[in-house]
Amino acid sequence: MNLKPFVNISGTGPALVLIHGWGLHGGIWETVLPELEKHFTVHNIDMPGFGYSSVHNGEYNLDYLVNSIESVLPERCDIIGWSLGGLVATALALKCPDRISKLITVASNPSFVANEEWHGMQAQLLESFMAYLEEDYEGTLIRFLGIQTMGSATQKEDVKRLKETVFIHGQPSKKALRGGLKILHDINLVPLLSQLAMPVLRMYGRLDSLVPAKVAADVEDHIPGSKAIIYRKSAHAPFLSASNEFVDDVLEFLLPGAHLSEVSVGENAAGESAR
Repeated sequence: MNLKPFVNISGTGPALVLIHGWGLHGGIWETVLPELEKHFTVHNIDMPGFGYSSVHNGEYNLDYLVNSIESVLPERCDIIGWSLGGLVATALALKCPDRISKLITVASNPSFVANEEWHGMQAQLLESFMAYLEEDYEGTLIRFLGIQTMGSATQKEDVKRLKETVFIHGQPSKKALRGGLKILHDINLVPLLSQLAMPVLRMYGRLDSLVPAKVAADVEDHIPGSKAIIYRKSAHAPFLSASNEFVDDVLEFLLPGAHLSEVSVGENAAGESAR
């Protein structure tokens, strides 16, 4: 059994790594992949236990995910991580600053669980999903996908795409699902954020019920100089609901001036860009 993560490599140009979120696989990027392939050699990774990637017999934790993905990381690359994938991408950037040129996190949070000083999810929500996962594996996964699109202007289309994508490469490993939720529940990278040495772009959906857009200001205090974009009509998956704007923003950050649409970007009172 090959325990290295599956990587689909396509396109031409500098290396760009994509890391998906909990419960899904690299296929979730299909709406933005054709445009990204025009500018980058895209390394689209299935995290262990998802898509075409096998999972090992040891503990499923953040260190395991980081080490697994590091084993297939290009020598030098930019990286985009969505949700749980953003947490993994951030941990990778902290561990391998000499290999990652620029970091983009999408609907992600260095501490997914809220506390008195940090915006995030209530711990009880993740704990309930962890409990439901043991009772109804498939139903819990579908419910979680539904929450990701709540409030989005394209909610019906987004949830349809998520549901169509989730099982297309077979069912994700229950161990990976369980371990992924525990990572979201337990990990807090906030104290380490100031160590990030590369340019950072953070993307949020204004309507996201899992990663509240208010966390953009929280993170700014720890990564001064990083850029935040908030998509007004998006929830947890802005690359689905605002795919054209998403690609434009990625290209402008990674390859300034390479490709800009006519969609204007305004500054809000907090100094964040809003789509």
